[in-house]
Amino acid sequence: MRRWPALMALIPTLVAGGSGRACSATGATGVSAREAAAAGRYVALGDSFTAGPLIPHRHGTPIACLRSDHNYPSLVARMLQPASFTDVSCSAATTENMSRAQSVLFGKNIPQLDAVTGDTTLVTLGIGGNDIGYSRIVLTCATLSLASPHGAPCTRYYGSTLDQRISATASKVAAVLHAVHARAPRARVLVVGYPRMLPARTGCWPNVPTASGDIPFLDRFERHLNTMLAEEARRGGAGFVDAYRTAQRHDMCSTDRWVEGILITNPAAPVHPNAKGMQAVADRVLAVLGASRVTGD
Repeated sequence: MRRWPALMALIPTLVAGGSGRACSATGATGVSAREAAAAGRYVALGDSFTAGPLIPHRHGTPIACLRSDHNYPSLVARMLQPASFTDVSCSAATTENMSRAQSVLFGKNIPQLDAVTGDTTLVTLGIGGNDIGYSRIVLTCATLSLASPHGAPCTRYYGSTLDQRISATASKVAAVLHAVHARAPRARVLVVGYPRMLPARTGCWPNVPTASGDIPFLDRFERHLNTMLAEEARRGGAGFVDAYRTAQRHDMCSTDRWVEGILITNPAAPVHPNAKGMQAVADRVLAVLGASRVTGD
């Protein structure tokens, strides 16, 4: 069994995947999650679903990583108040950018794993979507829907290739988790899944340009991606944060959406979480850590 540091051992945890039942934030020692975390070091790794592009306000460098000070790592850090917090997430990052620098407009983002050091006590990791080509998939399916809004052109176009991409990405996620543990053997590690993007059956074309027949296919694809991430987290000695289940009834077609569609209605990048979505993910991370909800802005 992996030995967690005294810092994180004081924080009661949920079973991986999150059951929605939060434990008390105060253990038998009487030390709260906030007090315990104050002595620790938190590092956030990930892609744009971690960085929070176009959610006010941008912070950090390089500028083109588009990190928001209201992304879920910032909200979690605001609650836990660790002694040190480093967010190296970057839009368009892949698993390769965990160990290699990422070239972006006006600069380079460091290899994200460089931020993970021996004194790190908490790591959150949100990665894998760009390895599969998520942005290109969204664009392709939107384009195909223009000629067949009530058909299933995207399903026919991709067939089983998306499942194959997910399977090929699993070993890459496993390698990242292995590297995190090697660099910070006493850190608590959480893999953060992707929020629900689409309803299960019916869409809302043209507001979200996805053909109605492709909705079940794409929702199934996302569930497969999150299942893979949860399984690799389990195998790799990490917890899993189920952002998909948290976002049910708050997809791109919802009137109370936590993820923006192609045509945004709240400040955020298209087809990405907005501020409400980031708050929801932060709440789930805190629940897995046994801490209470973020308060204030």
